[in-house]
Amino acid sequence: GSEMCIRDRINSLLTTFILVLCLCCVTHTQAQNKPITLVSSNALTGPAAGLGTKLTQGANVYFSKVNNQGGVAGRPIKLITLDDGYEAFRTVVNTHDALKKFDFFAFFNYAGTPNSLMMMPIITKHKVPYLTPFTGAEFLRTPVQPYIFNLRSSYHQEAKAQIDYLVTQVKAKKIALLVQADEFGVTVEHGYLMAMKQHGIKPIVTTRYRRNTHDIDLVLDIMMDHKVDAIAFVGTYEPLIQLIHQAYHQKFTPFFTTVSFISSNDLFTGIEVPAKVLVTEVVPNPSQCTYVVCQEFLQDIKQYKDVLPEQVVFEGYLNAKLFVEVAKLCKLSLARACLLKELSHFESNFGGLKVKFTPTNHQGLSDIYFSFFDHKT
Repeated sequence: GSEMCIRDRINSLLTTFILVLCLCCVTHTQAQNKPITLVSSNALTGPAAGLGTKLTQGANVYFSKVNNQGGVAGRPIKLITLDDGYEAFRTVVNTHDALKKFDFFAFFNYAGTPNSLMMMPIITKHKVPYLTPFTGAEFLRTPVQPYIFNLRSSYHQEAKAQIDYLVTQVKAKKIALLVQADEFGVTVEHGYLMAMKQHGIKPIVTTRYRRNTHDIDLVLDIMMDHKVDAIAFVGTYEPLIQLIHQAYHQKFTPFFTTVSFISSNDLFTGIEVPAKVLVTEVVPNPSQCTYVVCQEFLQDIKQYKDVLPEQVVFEGYLNAKLFVEVAKLCKLSLARACLLKELSHFESNFGGLKVKFTPTNHQGLSDIYFSFFDHKT
């Protein structure tokens, strides 16, 4: 009888042990299969809607490919996208909502300088990685912030490339600045002023207009009065198109330049008059580029009819690629601390594009490319 009792006891203990083991396996498998969630707030509606939409498309093309191949260490990547209409207060509301509702890994592909400025205290307080924001703002770069990593070149680098071009190639003597009245305008204007100082010149005139509006009729009169031969513009693409059209109809044809916050594709598609326009870009034009990563991108978007082979989509794709490559280095122990540590000394060649981060430089790329509008007729 006592033998039976001991055997029953052993069997009971074995059953319990096996059950616990199974539960542990299930929990481990669930953790392994649990999505790696990223939260993105950017403009999916409003005057900058093209940016958020295209960034998201590009990122999702790459994430879908990775998920179809089994994800990162068996975990799929999930991108939650929230629309802020390029209004900074909505970015903050979206972010606070996300912090309450979702268990997520990082902020990803946020767009806009004023929007990023409002995010700074939230990032610091919650210690959440802020990855690949769509802005070249200097405050995201210097001083180096432990939770912030930029892939794109800075607005100061873009502004310098434009001023150098206007002075040396266009031989512009009277350069005017037309600046959106907000933090975006301030940061790019500072870049222009620094670059102009290197050439020993100052803007002939600087005018401002309100963000998310088109009120530029008065601006045009001021520019014409000063007989400017080049206008460096900071803002969204719709008011710039309006300015170019109105200038042409008044037989005023200065050279226009602007930074990569404006999608050259959206801008050039909208211009219906002869004009001279330069957009500085932070990634190459994938349709004209010979790098392996450009070919890979063109191949991956073939199955998506609504995805264009242009720079903003390509940037979203590269941002996703960067996240995946670094996340892979953490293997099964993917945690925020590991990702930040790996990012801070990540160096790689993305099929032709050399990406490099160091503990003292949280910006992975530094090249500037030119897109010209050359509609002559």
